[in-house]
Amino acid sequence: MQKPSLVTDADTNAIIRPSREEAMQAVRTLLAWAGDNPDREGLIDTPKRVVDAYGEWFEGYGADPAKELSRTFEDVQGYDDMVLLRDIEVESHCEHHMAPFLGKAYVAYVPTEKVVGISKIARVVEIFSKRLQTQEVLTNQIAGAIESHLKPAGVAVLIDAEHQCMTTRGVHHRHVSTITTRFTGVFKSDPAQMERFLKLARG
Repeated sequence: MQKPSLVTDADTNAIIRPSREEAMQAVRTLLAWAGDNPDREGLIDTPKRVVDAYGEWFEGYGADPAKELSRTFEDVQGYDDMVLLRDIEVESHCEHHMAPFLGKAYVAYVPTEKVVGISKIARVVEIFSKRLQTQEVLTNQIAGAIESHLKPAGVAVLIDAEHQCMTTRGVHHRHVSTITTRFTGVFKSDPAQMERFLKLARG
């Protein structure tokens, strides 16, 4: 059997993606390793379904947060207060066990000269979420993208999520919530702004 092409391009160091058939064969191998028959009726189409699901779960690798944040609006008529989005759905996968972690993101920034469409902030959360992640890195990536492209007076990000790698395996502790935060600019330097964000975000 031909080995999957998990190699990098010598010139660009980019990952050369295996073919769809190679990916489906990998699923068949895992099914057999788990102790089942990949060719039985109930599993015959599972490799295709799994590969399709992976294409959806990890579509963030093919998207660019910078593009989402590139269209901005400068006519804000002097608005310089917090812009806050609450309860943004987070659906991501732990890079250690490839198990889902699910929760909510709360994202705020204080504009200086420009704002961005609010849907673009939610889209940035989605793009980074749809990659293999740790919650800590995800939190930093969201804040970093907004900081880099909007140049705001400050950014605040809070993510509250439950990790299936903790609830369905290992210690098997259910309903444990993990909270991560990242503050920059005025949210980091001014305790009152940080407290205001936390109060508004958590309702």
